[in-house]
Amino acid sequence: MDPNLINNIESRFRSAFNLEPVIIGSPGRINLIGEHVDYNEGLVLPAAIDKGVVVALQRAVNNPVGLSKVIASDPGESFEFDLNHALYPLEKGGWRNYVIGVVAEMQKLGCPLGPFNLVFGGNLPQGAGLSSSAALENGIVFGLNELFCCNLSKEEMILVSQRAEQNYAGVQCGIMDQFASMFGKAEHFLFLDCRSMEYTAVNGTLNGYHWVLLNSKVSHALADSAYNQRRALCEKTAALLGKKSLRDCSLHELQGLKKKGTLSEDAFQKASYVVKEIERVRRAYEALKNKDAQSLGDYLFETHQGLSQAYQVSCPELNFLVAVAQAHTGVLGARMIGGGFGGCTLNLVKEELVTDFTEQSLEAYHREFGIKCEVIPIHLSEGTHLIGRA
Repeated sequence: MDPNLINNIESRFRSAFNLEPVIIGSPGRINLIGEHVDYNEGLVLPAAIDKGVVVALQRAVNNPVGLSKVIASDPGESFEFDLNHALYPLEKGGWRNYVIGVVAEMQKLGCPLGPFNLVFGGNLPQGAGLSSSAALENGIVFGLNELFCCNLSKEEMILVSQRAEQNYAGVQCGIMDQFASMFGKAEHFLFLDCRSMEYTAVNGTLNGYHWVLLNSKVSHALADSAYNQRRALCEKTAALLGKKSLRDCSLHELQGLKKKGTLSEDAFQKASYVVKEIERVRRAYEALKNKDAQSLGDYLFETHQGLSQAYQVSCPELNFLVAVAQAHTGVLGARMIGGGFGGCTLNLVKEELVTDFTEQSLEAYHREFGIKCEVIPIHLSEGTHLIGRA
């Protein structure tokens, strides 16, 4: 985590509250492969990155009315709430709903929370699809767990974060983002089973190649609503087969539903993508273990094609960046990452051609869309952790 960001949030907290804070670092994430399958109880390969959210917090003292105060450093906004009153989602609450969602879900578990003061800020680009919301949720639950000695396990904390996102932000997310942010391991991807929450860490270094993240700098408004629609479609399709999730379904079974007229062509394409993607993650994990960069790159291109054409969660800007990557001799694979309709592409690039690739991509993208996309330098990092305690 950036030392300058840590110092800035710590200073902001001291200035606002004249107290020594507990400080938590909580990273964002990338996902190598396995997009839109976590809510289908599938397999994924995410990693925490060295950019994220820093949370500084401490018990409120000399506060006769018992209010908790939270300051968002980046927009310079704040709000107060009373822990003794029921907490509900706020209309257009934005970041506030992540905060009160975590608090409310911890209260449901009987955590002995008291009034607190909190300042947070981050260095994840807005709308980049790097899970800033999961980073914030994890940072808050981890900090409150530390501050009030709630004795929640990491597994319990990520479920608090997930329920906060679902019940207060209205996004019916799976567990991947919160898990990767909490359990990340430096230099490793996590081969995660989203049903059992069992995982294996696998080294993400490929000698002679670099992971390059390009931010399209666009974020289309369809993202959240389309995400929920895709999840509902997947659950409905699995139910038609009497299955718990698409994790348990086969292409043959989906073809049978389509043949009987029970499943539309559109639903068949989307469900088929999920089933194929889960199997593709298995193959990608083996390729990563075996340092087979060529096969891994092929899987990335296949995933992007599925997300763009079958699952229909891409956009012209992301498709353009992937097409530029596919035409470059130094790129082995590329795909959009995140929920879709904007954000970033992840590219596997030969080390000696990284500069040439990024320069060509930025120039071509600006020429096509009049937008300056950006390169986001990343390293695979550790998960949510205690930085300092008063």
